[in-house]
Amino acid sequence: MLTRATLANDGRTIELGWEDGTHCRFHAMWLRDNALDDKTRSAGNGQRLITILDIPAEARIGAASIKGEALEVAFVPEDKTVSFPASWLRAHAYDHQEDRQPGWTGSDIQRWTKAIMQNSVPRAAYAEASRDSNVLRQWLAAVRTYGFAVMDGLPTESGALCKVADLFGYIRETNYGRWFEVRAEVNPNNLAYTNLGLQAHTDNPYRDPVPTLQILACIENTVDGGESSVVDGFAVAAALQTENPEGFRLLCSYPARFEYAGSSGVRLQSKRPMIELGPDGELICIRFNNRSLAPIVDVPFAEMDTYYAAYRRFAELIEDPSFEVTFKLEAGQSFIVDNTRVMHARKAFSGSGKRWLQGCYADKDGLLSTLAAIEHGFREAAE
Repeated sequence: MLTRATLANDGRTIELGWEDGTHCRFHAMWLRDNALDDKTRSAGNGQRLITILDIPAEARIGAASIKGEALEVAFVPEDKTVSFPASWLRAHAYDHQEDRQPGWTGSDIQRWTKAIMQNSVPRAAYAEASRDSNVLRQWLAAVRTYGFAVMDGLPTESGALCKVADLFGYIRETNYGRWFEVRAEVNPNNLAYTNLGLQAHTDNPYRDPVPTLQILACIENTVDGGESSVVDGFAVAAALQTENPEGFRLLCSYPARFEYAGSSGVRLQSKRPMIELGPDGELICIRFNNRSLAPIVDVPFAEMDTYYAAYRRFAELIEDPSFEVTFKLEAGQSFIVDNTRVMHARKAFSGSGKRWLQGCYADKDGLLSTLAAIEHGFREAAE
């Protein structure tokens, strides 16, 4: 329960205290900008109806009082009174110290290795996920937490992988089409269309932005070999950071360049680091693809040797079997990966038999939106 509200700095800040001893401060300008009344935010969608310029630059709190489970604030010079739920204020408090080291990730992300995930690959049956929102919630939450999941029971027909994307969002069409075939071809325009093994990689790092999700679905698989594998790029990056902080810093600080020009009329290029951090040090994206790496020209001469040593070590860790989770897709199975985090690979396979997979891309915002909406519905039902 909120027990104390004390104005300071001539009403430009306020300090709040709760009965459990928690306390935090808020600025008057922040509170006014985030007011919850229907003149500030749309009741229908919660979007803000005012701009920052609509708020007086000299906005202050003239008076504040605790009324039940809410804080009532009167702003001057607007002569506007707004009520904030105490629980909302506590949930949105920003007056705290967080020791976020470079490579930090949120509490909803769990890094993993082979020892953790090989025998507990998250999966769901398509039919159950289609009709049971709780099954779908658990499957989507696994993608959020671990960056990948398997789905069983898809129809073994061309285009069936779109049904997976339809569960949470929309397909992102590219120059490869709405979806693309992954099977051996003569004179392919991409090494994915051969029976060669593929190093663990993220897809399409030459795009800006990259597709944030990839779905691969198996229609037929009677070859020897050809197992799929996944590697948690965040776990590998964390291992590199622990082992070689300077190498980690270099891979975060300097951009690599990626390019693709395998099809007529298509020339894709991007310039982004292999390990990307947010402004607060949060680990947000891994880009790793030996096939698409262009000459690196943005690293100073004096640091290029050290950069390449870090790149090599990053690649060695990625190929360390202790980070790799392996499984063989059977007909009717698919898997999804967070393409900003989890690298996927394929073992080589024999020329006899058939291996026919299809792949497509989707966007993680759709998945996270659907998951958040389901979770919100569950919370409302529980209240």
